[in-house]
Amino acid sequence: MSTRLRPAMSGAVALTASAALAPLLAVLGELRATWVALAGYAVLCAAVGRCSRPSAAPLVGLAAWLFHNGFVEHRRGTLGWAGPAPETGHLLLFTAAALAFAVLAALRRPHARRRPRPRDRRPGRRFGLTA
Repeated sequence: MSTRLRPAMSGAVALTASAALAPLLAVLGELRATWVALAGYAVLCAAVGRCSRPSAAPLVGLAAWLFHNGFVEHRRGTLGWAGPAPETGHLLLFTAAALAFAVLAALRRPHARRRPRPRDRRPGRRFGLTA
């Protein structure tokens, strides 16, 4: 993959992937507040963050937190508030996973520098038509 996802597209991908992970957790029987569900959403954030720009990490973390809070912790798609410490911790975990992998992926892929192509002044030389 040569280009990184922009923040808006990363948020859309994170929302879609988070929505797809909720039924998968339900099939596994882990649609409750356990470490398996938390780890599943953290891995999802890391995977989306790997393809995203670092500036997209807050959107990716927020998307995962919304689905984890609404469908795993409080079920039936209703957002609940368990207090500032647990909710902030979950949000920071998801955002940190996305940010860490986005930064690591950005460091591994150096920007390709384009060298200007030398131009030949004589017409036809480019195609081998000169005598």
